Amino acid sequence: MRRGRVPWTPAFHLSLGDETTMREPAELLPPQSLDFLDFLRRAVFAVVIGLLVGIVGVAFHYGIDVVTELRQAHPRLILLLPVGGLSIILLYRACGMEKDRGTNLVLVAVREHEPMKLRTAPLIFLSTVITHLVGGSAGREGAALQLGASISNKIAHRLGVEPEEGRMLTVCGMAAAFSALFGTPLTAAIFALEVVHVGIIQYAALVPAFLSSLTGFLLAGYLGVPPTAYTVSGLPVLSPLALVQVVVMGGLCAALSVLFCKVMHGTGRLYAKYLPDARVRAVAGGFIMIGLSLLDGGLSDQVYNGAGGNLVQAAVTGNGAGVEPWGFLVKIVFTALTLGAGFRGGEIVPTFACGATFGCVAGPLIGLSPSFGGALGTVAAFCGVTNCPLSSILLAYELFGGGGLPLFALAIAVSYRLSGYTGLYSEQQIVYSKRTPHQIDKKAE
Repeated sequence: MRRGRVPWTPAFHLSLGDETTMREPAELLPPQSLDFLDFLRRAVFAVVIGLLVGIVGVAFHYGIDVVTELRQAHPRLILLLPVGGLSIILLYRACGMEKDRGTNLVLVAVREHEPMKLRTAPLIFLSTVITHLVGGSAGREGAALQLGASISNKIAHRLGVEPEEGRMLTVCGMAAAFSALFGTPLTAAIFALEVVHVGIIQYAALVPAFLSSLTGFLLAGYLGVPPTAYTVSGLPVLSPLALVQVVVMGGLCAALSVLFCKVMHGTGRLYAKYLPDARVRAVAGGFIMIGLSLLDGGLSDQVYNGAGGNLVQAAVTGNGAGVEPWGFLVKIVFTALTLGAGFRGGEIVPTFACGATFGCVAGPLIGLSPSFGGALGTVAAFCGVTNCPLSSILLAYELFGGGGLPLFALAIAVSYRLSGYTGLYSEQQIVYSKRTPHQIDKKAE
């Protein structure tokens, strides 16, 4: 009998009587080994996405910082608001993205594994930079969610992964971008999971989300991006009186968050109704913003232009020094007019600014220090507009430290419960009722 080489085959043949069955090598591995290999594969994907999105997030951070410093050094740049708005509209039209839905598109992409266009990333990057250069009132964290999601979503679709895993990778991109830009890795990971479905968190995505978030955070730190943190003074001792004060503040912030969302949505509808041409809308909105900026403080005193981090700093760390009693209303109006006109950016930091300035003013009226009132307002308002209580509690810890965390948690819980079903993102799915433990499956209002 001749001996020859037996060709290797990846399948194994098992003879069972007259039948021959084939089994793949993976089928011969014990379930624990398969689970570990799956864990490693997803971990590698998460870290790679964290690195890629983290680099873009860092570049975005420095881009916003550079143009903000440039505008502060040359305040006359706000006179270019109509030009900036028009350029953003034309840019999106040229790329076939004039009907882009912003962060709402991200939520749909995660929930339904819908493909996102990769061009979303450079578009939101450039348009947000333009908005900040000319003095629009907008944030950057919402834009970061679009940045990270578009990149990771495209990677998922190119890899051809299953829809469940594709959604997981999109979440990783959101977490990495938020973390790299804002320096709050715990908040970023949970927020990316919590914001899509209110009342449900996909625990299977916890490890990838945290890995991506922490990778983006560490990379940003190595590249010189400092984490965001504030020093709070006047923390009250945990007592019955403090609980009552915090509950009142939580309720007030719930009302503020409802007002913020209603004004944001209503302004957008009014713009669209009376100025249906997006180009005219952007130019008109730019002129309105110039007029309001000049009326408020002139060219040299642009307190309410930009994201609003300066207002949070003044309210919390500055213990309310220089904060105007009506400042939160002005910031709401500036932000609604900016984003409603077609400028691009986020709503999260403006929400912080509104909550901080409101809490700084309202806090002393109920016996709280301006600093602690501002800190409570920051996270309670954030919870009210995003419907994300767990993320908000983590945000309180990362922004303000562990001191007074039970009081922060209480204010956040009250704001969540009393803010109803309003929210910044109309595609956010609210799965469970805030009033009773029943499933309702409705969109945010």
